[in-house]
Amino acid sequence: MIRFAVVFFLAVSCGFFPCIHAAGQPCEQLAQLALPNTKITSAQTIAAGAFSPPPAGSPWLIGDPSFYKQLPAFCRVTADDKPTPDSDIKIEVWMPASGWNGKFRGQGNGGFAGEMDYRALALAILQRYASAATDTGHAASGTDATWALGYPEKIIDYAHRAIHEMTSLSKATVKAFYGDAPKRSYFASCSNGGRQALMEAQRYPEDYDGILAGAPANYWTHLLSSALWDAQATTLDPESYVPPSKIPAIAHAVLAACDAKDGLKDGIVNDPRQCHFDPATMLCKQGNSDSCLTTPQVTALKKLYEGAHDSKGKQIFPGFVPGGEQGPGGWGTWITGNAPGEALLFAFGNGFFRNMVYEQADWDYKRAKLDDAVAAADQKFAAVLNSTEPNMKAFQARGGKLILYHGWSDAGISPLNSINYYESVLATMGKQQADSFVRLYMVPGMQHCAGGPGPDVFGEFGISPVNDPQHHIYLALEEWTEKGTAPSTVIASKTEGQIPAGPGAKVKMTRPLCPYPQQAKYKGSGDLNDAASFACDKP
Repeated sequence: MIRFAVVFFLAVSCGFFPCIHAAGQPCEQLAQLALPNTKITSAQTIAAGAFSPPPAGSPWLIGDPSFYKQLPAFCRVTADDKPTPDSDIKIEVWMPASGWNGKFRGQGNGGFAGEMDYRALALAILQRYASAATDTGHAASGTDATWALGYPEKIIDYAHRAIHEMTSLSKATVKAFYGDAPKRSYFASCSNGGRQALMEAQRYPEDYDGILAGAPANYWTHLLSSALWDAQATTLDPESYVPPSKIPAIAHAVLAACDAKDGLKDGIVNDPRQCHFDPATMLCKQGNSDSCLTTPQVTALKKLYEGAHDSKGKQIFPGFVPGGEQGPGGWGTWITGNAPGEALLFAFGNGFFRNMVYEQADWDYKRAKLDDAVAAADQKFAAVLNSTEPNMKAFQARGGKLILYHGWSDAGISPLNSINYYESVLATMGKQQADSFVRLYMVPGMQHCAGGPGPDVFGEFGISPVNDPQHHIYLALEEWTEKGTAPSTVIASKTEGQIPAGPGAKVKMTRPLCPYPQQAKYKGSGDLNDAASFACDKP
């Protein structure tokens, strides 16, 4: 959904292609560029260190404003794209004025989009990529879906068309500016951006050569149906609500039951599927307090772990796994909120059903029947918003490479969803074919896209304390795409301060991330905070 990250500096070499290009057009001349359904609204050379991000932008999409002072000169092109009469897709294309590495990197969006990721654009420029971002066709915060009410074409723009339009327009702009088309194109994003990433591989396989999809919200209609299940489980009966003050006790009980199951007591549940925590063990025996759960709260918590089911018992979406309850990106943010109806998943579920599915601004989740809601969502939007197609032969055939990753402690999207999707690709295409182009990495202790008790910095946002493919999953994707070297173990780091952190960040812990289904297992001796003490092995 929403990525909580701050950008730090990382200088990257020109990689596998020389930093040269043929003669193209001057930046300002690109204002006259003729592209289908598109009006170039500005084309301007931005002097080194002179760019200032929009003052009203969301903090997680802006980062530290002083960061932009490090940027080299670049050409900034802004455009309005209108593939339909109801479309109004804002796009920005940024291109280094010199030293271009010959590659293009597209940026994605969290939540309901509505803003561009300027932090990611700036990072791409620092790394000498040409890059682009879009608002996907509307201006709003990432938790606001009111723009969709009565505008079906805008929903299609948001669902998939805007990213494809951005990509096509950007490649044409890059070719006009440099005189050369990009030699390689990449897309990397998380959450809804992970959904966008998979949508590109499935629906527009020619757009990108390499794709990095984190915690993908790809089963959109069922994910947000499960948000309805969560809201009803915790609020239909006011006594069921689990306040944030009880989350630390739940997290402590989970660790007490499951932390040592992997042979280590380190505050990380390595594989939550092996954790069989029973909320009933926390039932209050001597009055209600923050250290125990009432009977209605036990029932609600069991429903959250079990996941959404229809009236016949069929699972709609996987439940949350034990281990990600506590912390800034935990249950207090995503599931319970500071009060009933204030959690992020409540906002996303309510926004989806009110403004897209039922098109009723006063739709009341308390009166909804889950079976009917799922059926209505699927009928209207499964073919539009979901990126669950397991057959990616077209993407594979052109040499495309895909890496998925998901934090085991994700409280926004169940990590089991990514495993289910990956296994559907293997079942559809066969293991040998799938292994030629797709990998999945599960990240113990990481919450939604970042954060959590485990190591969560591994180049997923384009930066890492160590700049090599073994510590940098994005560089591993490039090496696989450009050299044919398939990724194996990736070393993740836990750093001090805000994340993601680049070179020079103080590393507190490292752990190996293994290609699924392998898991990192302690060798029996050595520093628990050192990845060298672990090896990838079968579960």
